[in-house]
Amino acid sequence: LVLLAVPALAAEGQRDARDISFSFEGPFGTFDRGQLQRGYKVYKEVCSACHSLRLVAFRDLAQLGYNEAEVKAIAAGFQVPGVDPNTGEANTRPGLATDYFPKPYANDIAARAANNNAIPPDLSLMTKARHDGGAYVYSLLTGYQRQPAELLEEFPDAKSPPGTHYNPYFANLNLAMAPALTSAGQVTYGDGTRSTVDQMAKDVAAFLVWTAEPKLAKRNQTGWPVVLFLLV
Repeated sequence: LVLLAVPALAAEGQRDARDISFSFEGPFGTFDRGQLQRGYKVYKEVCSACHSLRLVAFRDLAQLGYNEAEVKAIAAGFQVPGVDPNTGEANTRPGLATDYFPKPYANDIAARAANNNAIPPDLSLMTKARHDGGAYVYSLLTGYQRQPAELLEEFPDAKSPPGTHYNPYFANLNLAMAPALTSAGQVTYGDGTRSTVDQMAKDVAAFLVWTAEPKLAKRNQTGWPVVLFLLV
């Protein structure tokens, strides 16, 4: 009975994403480039150690407001898979603007070994793959907490397994990923914005909405003229 109750408890105990607003929401929404740049910085300095972004090319960052020289510099800061032109052997080289973000691990075995036997998912389309999109990412990053005492009293076997972390916004309530955003100032923003945990979570959530739907704002801008034209 306990074994049957715990999965049911997880389904019932999962919380809906927190209510949060983004600039790109609604029919007239548009991306805030400053926020996207801050979100990229959070991804680069915190998330990229474990999570890939394999569907995004460095040159795509020009849409965030980076100029050509900045994009090239960002790309060169990553090591990507390459081939030695003299020997034909596999090696690594500084990235080019045309390259895509590299994987943080050589293979799934290495990824599991470094993450309590769990493979960190690619984040390129994460906000499209999860209900509530950016709000889900924001809620997950800010939702880590101690397991409620009343939960453990009623279901002792529901205690988080070793190496996992309780998070009511995750499907089964226990997440292999440790809290990624742990303190204010963890990332230093160049625009002077105060980098609280809440702010960093919101910024990286917005950035991941952009990676999943880079044409979102343009689609909003195009949609209304089309609707008006059809009405006329």
